[in-house]
Amino acid sequence: MKFTNGYWLMRPGVEPVYPVQLVDCELSSGAVTAYGAARAVHGRGDTLNAALFTVTARAAADDVIEVDAVHHAGVRERGPEFARPDPGSVEPQDVEVADGASACSIRSGRLSASFEKGERWRLRFDAEGRLLTDSAFRNLAHMTVRRRPPVHIGAEAPDGSGSMHRHASAGERTYMVEQLRLSVGELVYGLGERFTPFVKNGQVVDIWNEDGGTASEQAYKNVPFYYTNRGYGVFVDHPGRVSFEVGSEKVSRVGFSVGGERLRYYVIYGPTPAEIVRKYTALTGRPARPPAWSFGLWLSTSFTTEYDEKTVNGMIDGMQQSGIPLSVFHFDCFWMRPYRWTDFTWDPDVFPDPRGMLQRLKERGLRICVWINPYIAQRSTAFDEAARAGYLLRTPEGDVRQSDLWQAGMGFVDVTNPDARAWYRGRLAELLDMGVDAFKTDFGERIPLDVRYFDGSDPERMHNYYSYLYNEMVFDLLREKRGEGEAIVFARSATAGGQRFPVHWGGDCEATYESMAESLRGGLSLCSSGFAFWSHDIGGFEHTATADLYKRWAAFGLLSTHSRLHGSGSYRVPWNFDDEASDVLRHFTRLKMSLMPYLYRHAVEAATSGTPLMRSMAFEFPNDPSCEHLDRQYMLGPSLLVAPVLDPNGSVRFYVPEGRWTDIQSGERFDGPRWYERTYDYFGLPLLAAPGSVVVRGATDDSPEYDYVAGASVHLHAPHDAPRTVTLVQRDGTEAVVLQVDQTDESLKLSIGVTAEIPDESAPDISSLRVVIHAVAPPEDAGEVRGATFESDGDRVVLRPRESEVTLPMRPR
Repeated sequence: MKFTNGYWLMRPGVEPVYPVQLVDCELSSGAVTAYGAARAVHGRGDTLNAALFTVTARAAADDVIEVDAVHHAGVRERGPEFARPDPGSVEPQDVEVADGASACSIRSGRLSASFEKGERWRLRFDAEGRLLTDSAFRNLAHMTVRRRPPVHIGAEAPDGSGSMHRHASAGERTYMVEQLRLSVGELVYGLGERFTPFVKNGQVVDIWNEDGGTASEQAYKNVPFYYTNRGYGVFVDHPGRVSFEVGSEKVSRVGFSVGGERLRYYVIYGPTPAEIVRKYTALTGRPARPPAWSFGLWLSTSFTTEYDEKTVNGMIDGMQQSGIPLSVFHFDCFWMRPYRWTDFTWDPDVFPDPRGMLQRLKERGLRICVWINPYIAQRSTAFDEAARAGYLLRTPEGDVRQSDLWQAGMGFVDVTNPDARAWYRGRLAELLDMGVDAFKTDFGERIPLDVRYFDGSDPERMHNYYSYLYNEMVFDLLREKRGEGEAIVFARSATAGGQRFPVHWGGDCEATYESMAESLRGGLSLCSSGFAFWSHDIGGFEHTATADLYKRWAAFGLLSTHSRLHGSGSYRVPWNFDDEASDVLRHFTRLKMSLMPYLYRHAVEAATSGTPLMRSMAFEFPNDPSCEHLDRQYMLGPSLLVAPVLDPNGSVRFYVPEGRWTDIQSGERFDGPRWYERTYDYFGLPLLAAPGSVVVRGATDDSPEYDYVAGASVHLHAPHDAPRTVTLVQRDGTEAVVLQVDQTDESLKLSIGVTAEIPDESAPDISSLRVVIHAVAPPEDAGEVRGATFESDGDRVVLRPRESEVTLPMRPR
């Protein structure tokens, strides 16, 4: 949101107040409070008739400093607030405060915040002897915007900016604004799932959940967090609307504003993106570990198609006959009767025996997902019950707030009401008892502002946060009923903290290459914002893809963390496109299943560190300037580079960072840093193992659920000049085997050990492992290899360990 008219002027009706000068500071054990006068103070008279800002910098965690800027402290803030994990888990350990000759400062870990004692206000942030960013004169501000007609409290303001702040007079609004320095060459990433350019510089980003598809600046998942290539991130601690001006209102500043009298934000020092995200997710919550079965292929009925049990079985039969492993079958909206969503009741005319049908599907080895949303249609059998009990949002006058947009006369579940949550969960529990395993938690974005919440929450602050409480309500039920590590939703809406309830998909995209690319941008943006797992509708949601696009999207979809065939008006089964589509889908589904030991190990890592499983090139290679703007390729885990084909001619142009990269399908090697252009058939795309990486592949390719250790192949890619450690996990996330690789100038040593987490009676047989060492010459005779048998395969050596210690001579090729 812009307040200025160019450099010199304010926009009509805008009255700014800025802290001009630091006049005092107070120190405590973990904080510094600075007082900024709104005019220069030369004498006692200058202390009168002017504002005094109170700005507190606190140590929130090591390398994390919270800034709390207040204009009028007496204005009561209604909830909600972002949920926090156990505060003790992020308690700062290394804090120092000081009142020096030139500044009052606080240091937390390596990050410091300093209020300068000069003639002009300045708050600067430094780390390891380097300025990261600052807020200088006329950056922090309180803005009053006048010349607006009166707005009812809780109603949408004429500019769409949310409910009017209660402290302001009719026809005016107040805002707190901050602007942080954007240095030369500094680039901004994150701010949730955004389909606009991946680098956010030059964009105006409103953190406001909308149901707007993937083709505009609107977004389903808005997160007020960004990081930059200068080694720090910023989290604005406001669950409602936050307006970001990213080098747009002032090209050398990232501005952000919130309605009201208080602005709270955190500066997080990394310096790497992975460290920034780790510390950010320590504040807002780490992703849960999804169940292993969720990484398999999901098949949907699609949205408006006609289907019954016979139709469903026909699709499943076709997948089995085509040799395509299927893990989850999803029933979209019309498992319920029209005009009645959500009433939690199967359409009896179409599904007369739902319990029996689900049992029959589960006997075929499938998990079951059904569609839900947090709205209750007027014709739903649940509407009268929910309305009488006070489970639906009400207008300020006390009526049920209803809408015809989506479902006729629908009401909105009041997720702040404990009884409403218990009621909604109870209805879902009946479906779980029937055999359902997961829920597609659709919608949650179109939450009105002219409402009253049970707990008195501010509707503006609840608009985005509704998505958090909605998905938490469903996810926690699944966790309680199915157990830790077995809960998963397929969610569309989210905000900060929503990463705790995976998985999220990209929403309504079109069946075009352009929409495939914008979906990828959205996923990379979301995975730069604390989210670790992401999916999208293979082939696009709106309209029906060509066979060419379907096959290209299938490769991209099966090399995403989660993979679903879903659309609007047609079934997304491959034989509806062309004969080859089944072969392509089978190829990439089985490829993904074989990679489950690698993928699931890094899924476990995501749950413990917050590091996303799917990540941008800029995230993984922050010191490579050529990666800074790349948004048509990505890393799947730390070791696999994926570049989807986004051209109907099969051509793809991609960049490889420094070192020798190996295509794990074709074996072709690519030396970086440099750009390449290749043309691929439908069974190929750049899928490259990083230099020196370890990629573990399983012995099974027809299911995501199997023993990830027995018969696994551990691929060691050149160069072999640094120690490497790889941990093999089981499908419950338990660490099972640790393999340590050490090399000297003349030999390679492998140490293989079973972890302490595995009881002796369950210890895996390490002799079933295959260790594949790439780009080496074979030993000249068997006596040179100790502790293993070996065979040569071109420029690879394949070892089968007999003992826990294996050595062999090294002759790199």
